[in-house]
Amino acid sequence: TSKKIPKPDIILHVAAASHVDRSIEDPMSFVLDNVVGTVNILNYAKKINSLEKFLYFSTDEVFGPAPKGVHYKENDRYNSGNPYAASKAGGEEMCVAFQNTYNLPIIITHTMNVIGERQHPEKYVPKIINHLINNKTLTIHSNKNKTKAGSRYYIHAQDVANAVMFILKKGKVGEKYNIVGSKELNNLQLAQLVAKYLKRNLKYKFVDFHSSRPGHDLRYALSGTKLSKMGWSPQKNINSRIKEIVEWTI
Repeated sequence: TSKKIPKPDIILHVAAASHVDRSIEDPMSFVLDNVVGTVNILNYAKKINSLEKFLYFSTDEVFGPAPKGVHYKENDRYNSGNPYAASKAGGEEMCVAFQNTYNLPIIITHTMNVIGERQHPEKYVPKIINHLINNKTLTIHSNKNKTKAGSRYYIHAQDVANAVMFILKKGKVGEKYNIVGSKELNNLQLAQLVAKYLKRNLKYKFVDFHSSRPGHDLRYALSGTKLSKMGWSPQKNINSRIKEIVEWTI
């Protein structure tokens, strides 16, 4: 209970239900986890007079799909493509409301797809490794013509943690910050990188992502300019991160 927790100076709210497929099957559980759960923490936080910062960890998905060439900035409009995204946007707006209503010291981050060792097997990189090891055909979401894979700016959990520490030191209360990976990769390129480091042949097929699974957006992209101008960038490139993850997993 909260009575047993010493009064914190900083609260990092980085927990969430995050799997898009499950949010499409059961939206309400995501509302309870990501919106109601967030309000419970905010209600606890507003009773702490000594609180210096409350960081809410949001997602690139609140902005919805990014057309080619578009990189969303921190305060661009929202357009959630699925219930997971909407539940994160709802939690985020509750944070903004608590700052405006109760003067809570809120900082908000949006991050792209996080990868790393020990990741849940339902996530994309562990899934690629599993398919390669078991010689199974990997399904890759693509456009309607099945000619182009969806793309993301993948970022390692260590880089995310490093960025959060940087923001806690140099970020300002009331601001939002995008945490973005070093380069854009489409999902086929990522799978090919994993296959290269695993020394396995990749078997894959493109699937028309939206017709088969509405709510899966083809491309997400954020602008990392704000943090980069402040002096932060990922510590390692994506290739060496994928190599580390593959070697750890094996």
